[in-house]
Amino acid sequence: MRLFGWKGPREGARPALSRGGAGVALGEWPQSYEAQVRAGFVGNAIAQRAVKLVAESVATAPVTASDPALAALVAARSGGQVLLESVAAQLLLHGNAYVQVLRDGEGGAAALYALRPERVAVEVDAAGWPTAYRYQVGERRVRLDAEGPRPDVVHIRSFNPVDDHYGMGCLGAASGAVAVHNAAGKWNKALLDNAARPSGALVYDPGDGAALSADQFERLKAEMEAGFAGAGNAGRPMLLEGGLKWQALSLSPADMDFVGLKAAAAREIALAFGVPPMLLGLPGDATYANYREANRALWRLTVLPLAGTILTALAQGLAGWFEGASLAVDLDRVPALAEDRERLWASVAAADFLSVEEKRAMVGIGA
Repeated sequence: MRLFGWKGPREGARPALSRGGAGVALGEWPQSYEAQVRAGFVGNAIAQRAVKLVAESVATAPVTASDPALAALVAARSGGQVLLESVAAQLLLHGNAYVQVLRDGEGGAAALYALRPERVAVEVDAAGWPTAYRYQVGERRVRLDAEGPRPDVVHIRSFNPVDDHYGMGCLGAASGAVAVHNAAGKWNKALLDNAARPSGALVYDPGDGAALSADQFERLKAEMEAGFAGAGNAGRPMLLEGGLKWQALSLSPADMDFVGLKAAAAREIALAFGVPPMLLGLPGDATYANYREANRALWRLTVLPLAGTILTALAQGLAGWFEGASLAVDLDRVPALAEDRERLWASVAAADFLSVEEKRAMVGIGA
């Protein structure tokens, strides 16, 4: 029963993407989703590794299903893509994932395919409730029904406090740190290209007030570019003629704490995607015990909640094809959680005041 409707966005409106980092002095952060992905995923090693680490973990998590056919449908590849990995990555980056249900000749669910989220728009009714989704590639548009027991598409979205129909990804929250990290990489590249040309100025002070002639200025400029620019001339001493002196104009990398700035930006990127920095090889204590704890924290705080969101949404969307559909991660088969499960089993086994049925329920095993 629909108790209250709400005023939705105009029909077919695209989601308002995050605009984090717009005030960063390093430059305005790209505002379209594709531009953000190019800068924050394609062009940033930390963000790309963080997303892949979470998405691949979700895809490799052992899944239990109420129906073997349902489990096979979720695990099968469609169009060469691993469904759970694609959906997890889309939720992290965009905040929305759309899984199309491809049907066979008899109307059954034949395959599942993850659509590109930036190509999908929600159609809403007068009360603001979603009724269908439009998928557009170039000039071609396809309308996918969202109502009924067997919808054409399953919409999975993350929490968004400012939108009723579209989720919010992590890429916007990481945008400022990504901009800093990318700028640091460009700065290092420029430093290698101009290694022996410090940031400063040559000051001509002959004492008699005469200025450099045009020919002298051009010759000095050409000698500087030929003799002192480029990584091959790194560390080469500079010989100044009479009347010329060097005056530094900018802070050195040590003064700017440049290494620390880049490391802090990398850790912030990892934080935005829910990945312990240690697992990305960032500076910090990397003993085996701490690494193991970091891996357990990744599963507990990031992978399992994300996998639970995806599997629950898929089970609800496919309930029209599989009665009583349920999908969940089998915690007993997750290697990172083996020690936790051993402690749970030991404590439950030692509880003599519990019945066998109660013990089975506590460890997640049905009657």
